[in-house]
Amino acid sequence: MNKGLMCVALATAMAAATATGAYAQKKKLQKRENYEFTFDLPRYVEELKTELTYPLAWGNSPISDFGEWKKAARAKVLECMMTPPRRAASFDMKVVGEERRDGYTARKLMFNVNGYSRVTAYLLVPDGKGPFPAINALHDHGGHLYIGKEKMIRPFDVDSAVIKDADQWAANLYEGQYVGDYLARHGYVVFSIDAPMWGERGREEGVDRSKYDIIAGNMMMLGRDLSAFMTYDDMSSTDFLATLPEVDKDRIGCMGCSMGAYRAWMLSALSDKVKAGAAVCWMTTTDVQMSVKDKKREYGGFANCIPGLRQYLDYPHIASLACPKPMLFVNGTKDHLFPIDGVEKSFAIMHDVWKSQGADDKLATEIWQVPHSCGRAIQERVLRFFDSELKNGGGKTAR
Repeated sequence: MNKGLMCVALATAMAAATATGAYAQKKKLQKRENYEFTFDLPRYVEELKTELTYPLAWGNSPISDFGEWKKAARAKVLECMMTPPRRAASFDMKVVGEERRDGYTARKLMFNVNGYSRVTAYLLVPDGKGPFPAINALHDHGGHLYIGKEKMIRPFDVDSAVIKDADQWAANLYEGQYVGDYLARHGYVVFSIDAPMWGERGREEGVDRSKYDIIAGNMMMLGRDLSAFMTYDDMSSTDFLATLPEVDKDRIGCMGCSMGAYRAWMLSALSDKVKAGAAVCWMTTTDVQMSVKDKKREYGGFANCIPGLRQYLDYPHIASLACPKPMLFVNGTKDHLFPIDGVEKSFAIMHDVWKSQGADDKLATEIWQVPHSCGRAIQERVLRFFDSELKNGGGKTAR
């Protein structure tokens, strides 16, 4: 199988992973003549979509001052994210491992990301005199929860099975190159943690993709949202990153592929500490993403589910809260998870927002002839974007 086909296979892994065991029993399922749900959606999904008017979107909202709109829209997003995790009394950072690499040093850290969770992180620090620009590298979903941060930065001081798994993941989705290590070789501090349920933040009983949604439901019963906890932790980890002496707190960016891209534009929208963001292969509109007719629906389950939010804002409206920051969005024509019509519609919505603020030169939206992936050419594009916006004093986004 060539690499392109392997990437396509990975892109559909989330759907297949949720069905482990269940589809094997398909012929044994009890069925009734009448039903209300099909293809994992209600039969009346098209009616529901017509009722999504997004009254808080820029241009729909009666608020005409952009700063006031951002304040109100961000507050609504945070409200829908439900109660945040309790803040830690301190980050209490401890270095637990170190490894010299070509042009930079890899460190393994532990710190308190919130009041409940002390997590392990990887930090890559370039050789030379800092402080340096920094990137919060946000890992993907892929239906593969055994590793998280190790998808972005090559692990060390861990079981060989983790290293083998991470190398295979990098080979398949990132064309054999760890994007975090790539950025570090080019002068960036790079940081990465596991999202809740991934890597060292998984289940005691072991990896089982089908349990993710059950756990997310149980979190909701406790008045909390698992997807929101991921975003809150991304915000907290960026706050932590800004405290490190190696980091120039005025030059922090974030990037990710797939779910990592969702995390990147969410973080860019909600954290003022992020000055530029790059999102690869995650952008669409709800009306395109959820369709029985076109056989499209959300594959990530609760990974990006924030209750009630769609009554106010769609995905590109939320991403537009990052305006007028420099942002790079890349999607692929061969990406079966994100139909190109939804991508193009989203890009147009966002450009309207950046144009309204005289900042359209800060928004780069690109469609590549690639599947759901973040190969070397895209990584090089991300590097040029960050070099333009975080290293060279800002200015026009590199096109």
